[in-house]
Amino acid sequence: MPITKQFLKSKPECKVTFTVLDTDASSVAVAGDFNEWEKVELKKLKNGSFKGALNIPVDASYEFKYAVDGQWMNDPEADSYQWNDFAGADNSVLSV
Repeated sequence: MPITKQFLKSKPECKVTFTVLDTDASSVAVAGDFNEWEKVELKKLKNGSFKGALNIPVDASYEFKYAVDGQWMNDPEADSYQWNDFAGADNSVLSV
Protein backbone atom coordinates (compact mmCIF):
# COMPACT_ATOMS: atom_id res chain seq x y z
CA MET A 1 0.00 0.00 0.00
CA PRO A 2 2.33 2.73 -1.17
CA ILE A 3 1.93 6.32 -0.06
CA THR A 4 3.47 9.09 -2.16
CA LYS A 5 4.06 12.64 -0.95
CA GLN A 6 4.38 15.71 -3.13
CA PHE A 7 5.16 18.87 -1.18
CA LEU A 8 3.50 21.95 -2.67
CA LYS A 9 5.62 25.05 -3.19
CA SER A 10 2.65 27.44 -3.28
CA LYS A 11 1.23 26.59 0.17
CA PRO A 12 2.18 24.69 3.34
CA GLU A 13 0.52 21.48 2.23
CA CYS A 14 1.53 18.09 0.93
CA LYS A 15 -0.42 16.22 -1.73
CA VAL A 16 -0.55 12.69 -0.33
CA THR A 17 -1.63 9.91 -2.66
CA PHE A 18 -2.92 6.79 -0.93
CA THR A 19 -2.83 3.54 -2.93
CA VAL A 20 -4.24 0.24 -1.72
CA LEU A 21 -3.40 -2.87 -3.71
CA ASP A 22 -6.37 -5.11 -2.95
CA THR A 23 -8.05 -6.58 -5.99
CA ASP A 24 -10.61 -8.50 -3.91
CA ALA A 25 -12.08 -5.44 -2.16
CA SER A 26 -15.21 -3.71 -3.38
CA SER A 27 -14.58 -0.44 -1.51
CA VAL A 28 -11.68 1.27 0.23
CA ALA A 29 -11.68 4.56 2.15
CA VAL A 30 -9.05 6.45 4.14
CA ALA A 31 -9.70 8.39 7.34
CA GLY A 32 -7.51 10.02 9.95
CA ASP A 33 -6.61 12.99 12.11
CA PHE A 34 -6.08 15.03 8.95
CA ASN A 35 -9.81 14.93 8.10
CA GLU A 36 -11.42 14.39 11.53
CA TRP A 37 -11.79 10.67 10.74
CA GLU A 38 -14.28 11.31 7.92
CA LYS A 39 -13.99 8.42 5.46
CA VAL A 40 -12.84 9.50 1.99
CA GLU A 41 -13.53 6.86 -0.65
CA LEU A 42 -10.63 5.88 -2.89
CA LYS A 43 -11.28 5.29 -6.58
CA LYS A 44 -11.06 1.72 -7.87
CA LEU A 45 -8.74 1.45 -10.86
CA LYS A 46 -8.92 -1.05 -13.73
CA ASN A 47 -6.04 -3.08 -12.25
CA GLY A 48 -8.08 -3.63 -9.06
CA SER A 49 -6.14 -1.22 -6.84
CA PHE A 50 -7.66 1.81 -5.13
CA LYS A 51 -6.20 5.32 -5.26
CA GLY A 52 -6.96 8.80 -3.95
CA ALA A 53 -5.15 12.02 -3.07
CA LEU A 54 -5.63 14.57 -0.30
CA ASN A 55 -3.86 17.85 0.45
CA ILE A 56 -2.67 17.68 4.05
CA PRO A 57 -1.05 20.46 6.15
CA VAL A 58 2.71 19.96 6.61
CA ASP A 59 4.98 19.87 9.67
CA ALA A 60 2.83 17.36 11.56
CA SER A 61 2.15 13.67 12.04
CA TYR A 62 -1.31 12.19 11.61
CA GLU A 63 -2.87 8.89 12.65
CA PHE A 64 -4.90 7.17 9.93
CA LYS A 65 -6.40 3.87 8.79
CA TYR A 66 -8.02 2.37 5.73
CA ALA A 67 -11.56 1.02 5.75
CA VAL A 68 -11.44 -1.97 3.38
CA ASP A 69 -14.95 -3.32 2.84
CA GLY A 70 -15.83 -1.78 6.22
CA GLN A 71 -12.91 -3.36 8.12
CA TRP A 72 -10.25 -1.03 9.56
CA MET A 73 -6.72 -1.82 8.38
CA ASN A 74 -3.30 -0.25 8.84
CA ASP A 75 -0.93 0.61 6.02
CA PRO A 76 2.04 -1.79 6.13
CA GLU A 77 4.25 0.95 4.64
CA ALA A 78 3.21 3.71 7.06
CA ASP A 79 5.89 6.03 8.43
CA SER A 80 5.28 4.52 11.89
CA TYR A 81 2.51 3.24 14.16
CA GLN A 82 0.89 4.76 17.26
CA TRP A 83 -1.19 3.05 19.93
CA ASN A 84 -4.70 4.50 20.13
CA ASP A 85 -6.69 3.86 23.32
CA PHE A 86 -10.02 4.65 21.63
CA ALA A 87 -9.44 2.04 18.91
CA GLY A 88 -7.66 -0.36 21.26
CA ALA A 89 -5.08 -0.95 18.54
CA ASP A 90 -2.23 0.65 16.64
CA ASN A 91 -2.98 3.23 13.97
CA SER A 92 -0.81 3.99 10.97
CA VAL A 93 1.10 7.29 11.19
CA LEU A 94 1.74 9.68 8.30
CA SER A 95 4.47 12.31 8.80
CA VAL A 96 4.52 15.32 6.48
